[in-house]
Order: sequence, then C-alpha cells, then structure tokens
Amino acid sequence: MFPDCINELIDCFKRFPGVGQKSAERMAFSLINDFDEDSLEMFGNSVNNIKKKIKKCDVCNCITDQDLCFVCSDKGRNKDELIVVENSKDVFLLEKIGSFSGYYHVLGGLISPFDDIGPDDIDLNGLFDRVKKNDVKEIIFVTKSGIEADTTVMYIKRCLDGSNVVISRIANGIPVGADMDYIDSLTLESALKNRKEVLD
Repeated sequence: MFPDCINELIDCFKRFPGVGQKSAERMAFSLINDFDEDSLEMFGNSVNNIKKKIKKCDVCNCITDQDLCFVCSDKGRNKDELIVVENSKDVFLLEKIGSFSGYYHVLGGLISPFDDIGPDDIDLNGLFDRVKKNDVKEIIFVTKSGIEADTTVMYIKRCLDGSNVVISRIANGIPVGADMDYIDSLTLESALKNRKEVLD
C-alpha cells in the first residue's frame, strides 16, 4: 500500500516493544510530515551512532561511549559496595534515584536452565575478579524476582562461600516478576535501603 521505503520504516518501528502497526505508521508519517531535513539528518545520525559508538564498559559492562562508563570513571565512589544488575538500563534507573554511592556490575542476563543460559553465558567471572581485586564487602543483587534471579543469586553465593563478602537482595515490595522499568523510584529506593542478606 505504502511506498517501499515507508513500509521499511514502518517495519523498523514495529520492532520496538509495544509498537503495533498503527503506532508504527503514525511514527513513520510523523518523520515525513513533522521533521525538517536537519531533524531527519540528526535522527539518522543518532541511530547510526548507536552501533558505531556504544560499547560495553571495560570494567562493569554497562553501555558507554568511552572505555569506562560514567560510574567506573568516578574514583570517589564507595568500593565496598557493588550492585549487581541484569542489564545496563538498570544502572541508569538506580542512578536516577541518587541514593547509592558504590559501583555496579552488569551480568548481561540471568542463569536460566530452561532457556539454556548457564553460568558461562553471563559475566560471572568478571564479577568474581572484581570482588577479589577490589576487596568488595557487599554484593547487592538488584533485579526482578523469579526463579532465574534466585538461581543466579544462590550460584554467586556458593561460588563466594568462605569469603567475607555479604550477599544481599533488595527487600520485598517489588512485585514478583515485575520488570525494573515499571518500578517507581520511591519503591526501588525503599527496597534498596531495606535490603536483606541472602542466607543458605
């Protein structure tokens, strides 16, 4: 129905979470009707730069356009505490709260035998190396609840058994299975402050 280049653009927008055919069409025609040439060029360059410039931090795996992310490059933070998250977006969510002064480690997923994701498929070795090198006192696991998170936390606890590292999880109040994206900042801040140590 539409010219091929518009259909391609619509198909691209439909790849975004929660975007269906009608929303994708509205976005495509907004680019056509509402964006001038300079705005379109800026939009295109921004999309291209995501692949060209965005990479993982050499230390924590958070997305960045530098060798070190904005957190790891801040030498004034507390080295004793390390928050472990599933993905980079969680780091930015926690930083918006502004109540945590330690560092982060992005695993890049959770252990999930049902999905054939084992310990070697996420960055646990990088986490363990950082714990040893930096004399981390506490690992705070901040993620949605569920069997994958439970499995990952207990695996980490077993691997660090015998060390002096306290492993804790954010407190209850986070709905079971809820994505971190949909948790309001006050609930997340309260859950972080009232975290509980993981026991055997």
